[in-house]
Amino acid sequence: METKNIGLRNIEVADTKVSSIDGLNGKLIYRGYDILDLVKKSTFEETACMLLNEDLPTKDVLSNFSDRLVASREIHEGIEAGLRNFPKNANPMDVLQSSVAQLATYDNEKSEDRNANYRRAISLISKIPIIVAYWDRIRKGKELVKPSKKLGHAENFLYMLTGSEPDKEFSRIFDICLILHAEHSFNASTFAAREVSSTRAHMYAAVSAAIGALSGELHGGANFKVMQMLLEIKSEDKVESWIKERLSQDKKIMGMGHAVYKTFDPRAEVLRELSKRLSEKTSQPWYNITKKIEDLTAEEMKKIKGSDIFPNVDLYSASAYYMLGIQPDLNTPIFAISRVAGWTAHIIEEKFAEAAPKPMLYRPKAVYVGKYCGPSGCEYIPLEKRQ
Repeated sequence: METKNIGLRNIEVADTKVSSIDGLNGKLIYRGYDILDLVKKSTFEETACMLLNEDLPTKDVLSNFSDRLVASREIHEGIEAGLRNFPKNANPMDVLQSSVAQLATYDNEKSEDRNANYRRAISLISKIPIIVAYWDRIRKGKELVKPSKKLGHAENFLYMLTGSEPDKEFSRIFDICLILHAEHSFNASTFAAREVSSTRAHMYAAVSAAIGALSGELHGGANFKVMQMLLEIKSEDKVESWIKERLSQDKKIMGMGHAVYKTFDPRAEVLRELSKRLSEKTSQPWYNITKKIEDLTAEEMKKIKGSDIFPNVDLYSASAYYMLGIQPDLNTPIFAISRVAGWTAHIIEEKFAEAAPKPMLYRPKAVYVGKYCGPSGCEYIPLEKRQ
C-alpha cells in the first residue's frame, strides 16, 4: 500500500520550550512571549539572549551577552582567505554554509558541555553577519569594513555592508526584521539542525546543515524569489495581468500562503507596516506593488478555489530589505543571520533535553514502494544476459 509523502506535517517528533505557533489564530510565541510584543519593546540582542537562556534576561545577563557578542566580532584570517578564494559569482548561501562549517576547524575547545555550546552559539550569532558582509564586499571588489565595537548588532551589519553608519530608523527597522526571523519552531532548517545535532555532531555541523535547508526556495529562498517577482512586475498597473497569468498556469505566487498559518502570519503583519514606512521614507514603489499582489492574489484564489490565502513572512520582507539597500540575493543569508539564534537554542535543547534521559537519534521510517520480486528479492541476472 502506497503511503503519501506528507513531509512529516503534523507529526509530533519532540518537545520544545523554545517557541510555539498557533496557526489557526496567527500567533507566534518565543519562550512564552508574543512576537508582536517583542517587536515593540525588545531588541534582537535581547531576543537572542532570551532564546538561549529560556527567559527575558536581567540587565546584567543582557549586558554580559551583548559584550560577548561584540567581543566575538572577528573571524580568523583563514576564513577571510577562504572567502577571497570563492568565485565572485558564487551563491552567497553556498559561501555562508561552507564558511560556517569551516569555523569548526578554528575552535580549539573540545568540550561539548552546555557552557561550550552557549559560547559557540554567541560566536555564531556574531560571526555569521561578518561572513555575509565580508563576502558581499569581496565579490564587489570593495575594501572590507571591519566590525565596529560601538554599534548594535543590526546597525553593525548595515555599517559593514555599506561602509557608512546607517540611518537610525533604518537600523531599528532592520533590528525588528531580525527579531521576526529569529525563531519559528520546527521549520525545515530548524529540524535539520536538530536532526544533525541528535547524532551528537557539533554545533557547527548542525548550523551548516540548517543553512543548507534554508537555501531552498520553498524555505528561506522564497524571499529572494519574491523580490525577483517584484522586479519583474515593476509597476502597479502590471500586477493584475501578471497574477492572473501566473494563476492560469497553476503556478505559485511567492510570498502567499503558509504550511502552518491558516490566517494572517503575524510576522507579515509587522513587515507590511515596515515596508510601508520604508516606501514612504525612500519614495520607492515596492510597498504599493506588494500590497496589490497580496490583495489580487487573495481575490483570485477566492474565485478559483473558494478559499482564503494570506501573505507569509517573505512577501513584505523582500521589499523591506530591498529598500534598506540590500541586494536581493542576500535576503536568505540575512534570514540566517537572524535564525541562527533560534537554531542554536534548539541545538542546545536537543543536546541537553530535560524531557528524556538522553537525546534520541532521529530515525524516521519509510515505506518501501519500489520493485518487489518476492520474499527473497529479485533474481540477479549477469550483465551479459541482460536485455
